[in-house]
Amino acid sequence: MRILITGATGQLGTDLVRHCTEAGDEVIACSSAQLDLSQRDSVAQAITGSRPDVVVNAGAWTAVDACEADPDRAWRVNALGVRWVTDAARTVGSHVIQVSTDYVFDGTKPEPYHEWDPTSACSAYGRSKLGGEQEVDPAHAVVRTAWVCGAHGTNMVKTVLALRDRPELAFVDDQRGCPTFTADLAPAIRRLAVDRLPGTFHVTNQGDVSWYGFVREILEQVGGDPGIVRAIRTADLDPPRPAPRPANSVLDNAVLRLSGLALLPHYRESLRRLLQDLGEVL
Repeated sequence: MRILITGATGQLGTDLVRHCTEAGDEVIACSSAQLDLSQRDSVAQAITGSRPDVVVNAGAWTAVDACEADPDRAWRVNALGVRWVTDAARTVGSHVIQVSTDYVFDGTKPEPYHEWDPTSACSAYGRSKLGGEQEVDPAHAVVRTAWVCGAHGTNMVKTVLALRDRPELAFVDDQRGCPTFTADLAPAIRRLAVDRLPGTFHVTNQGDVSWYGFVREILEQVGGDPGIVRAIRTADLDPPRPAPRPANSVLDNAVLRLSGLALLPHYRESLRRLLQDLGEVL
């Protein structure tokens, strides 16, 4: 498979490049500097010049709070950029997989969100990513994921490891989601790419937890003291975050399950593997 990956030096993009290369694909890895999603000509030149079988758009502006302060940039990269990707891919017959987010939901549903639930984004970032989903052709695919962690880039696991020597940590206990690990997510995306499956897919690791509970799990797995973590409410954050977060980010992987496709492992198992890769667990 000839596959073009945007955001190729990002957290997910790095593992996508590695996994697809190891699988024997011809990979065109495009960093944000090489393919600027906000520029139609940049997108068109990269895609029409390489004529890939599949384009995985893992590139985005994901700084949630910064998006709140500059929504035009968020829309330009996360929504209009997808239009340029889809248009160029259509020209050369490439299948598109658009990576999206739990932030397309407002988090008020008490149960996990499945793929057919109505969307209702409550932040500039979420609205721009939802706009991107709406630019994708029906024959192509949208992969929604959440709470992404990996060996590359910044994420909650690395944040906790950097803070673990503090006498006390405070994390919110009223936001729940499914920690998702790029080492598992990348193969799942490639599988969808190989089969050219259309439509929307929720792809997360199994098991849900609050940020408070997840931080305690990280500390426990590295032999730290989970007792140093104090539970707080989102409303107690000081300073408060500019962008609202969904209280419920739990995604039901209903389409994978109902289609008989393999689900990702439980997050605790994948957390242990990541910590081993980072040299934190023997």
